[in-house]
Amino acid sequence: RDSRSPKRSRFELPGASGFLVVDKPAGRTSHDVVDEARRWLGTRRVGHLGTLDPQATGVLPLAIRQATKLIPFIEAKQKVYDGTIVLGIETDTLDAEGQVVARHEGPLPGRAEVEAALTRFRGDIQQVPPMYSAVKKDGIPLHRLARQGIDVAREPKWITIESLELTRFESPAFDVRVRCSAGTYVRVLASDLGRLLGCGAHLSGLRRTASGPFRIEQARTVAECAEAAALQKLDGELIPAAEALGFPVLAVSGEQQRRLQNGGDLAPGDLHREPPGTRVTIVAGTGQVLAVAELGVDRRLWPLRVLAPEPV
Repeated sequence: RDSRSPKRSRFELPGASGFLVVDKPAGRTSHDVVDEARRWLGTRRVGHLGTLDPQATGVLPLAIRQATKLIPFIEAKQKVYDGTIVLGIETDTLDAEGQVVARHEGPLPGRAEVEAALTRFRGDIQQVPPMYSAVKKDGIPLHRLARQGIDVAREPKWITIESLELTRFESPAFDVRVRCSAGTYVRVLASDLGRLLGCGAHLSGLRRTASGPFRIEQARTVAECAEAAALQKLDGELIPAAEALGFPVLAVSGEQQRRLQNGGDLAPGDLHREPPGTRVTIVAGTGQVLAVAELGVDRRLWPLRVLAPEPV
């Protein structure tokens, strides 16, 4: 007898699948928010799309129930951040949470110097992941090693800064808006910028305003989510999976649906003119996502991920 089974079955409440965008508050980890969402919605099936540092705020997309299986298909390559950088002070964590390791005693660069330096960070650049991060070395998160005073060599990673805009300058602090690829560390950007300017710098605040298809305008605060959950209305806040995926949609039923759920290929219907490689969201008549498929060179839709029908 598995003593955990009754507890698990009680916890898994029926409900809708989709994506919930939470405006993560400062001081909580991304996993803290996932745990709260599990309690709000009565399901263990919650995952997040892209970690935010504990002190960062803003867009944290959560996949709920069946939508957790669709995370690999969400185009979350582009992120947008608003950050505040402080010149003249370096910290061990590269942000305001760390210990000060250096202070610049001389004059600080002005706006024109900062603007000129920012141009060096646009486009494809390399970043070395920070020691205080979830990146793993031999299976151990770097932040654990850092807290033991251990510094290990890290391989630089290629990232893309699509745009980097100075939005406010009041020395020693200034604000930037960064549109970048996934995997970018804005605090590393702040530190590298400070070193280029010769005065050091750290990131004092960070807010993510977009992550892939998800925007801050769609986000709900933790308090709003908790209130909606108490009223049993949080399912209604979920972004439908088909909308988040953004692929062309094909509705099926009857024999087509049965064939799909057995892993079979399908005729593309009105999508037959789409180029090979096009990904398609296949839905039931109710709008529930059944699968993500890809149009092959043979003009057939081949399933990449099939979801089991789920009562709502």
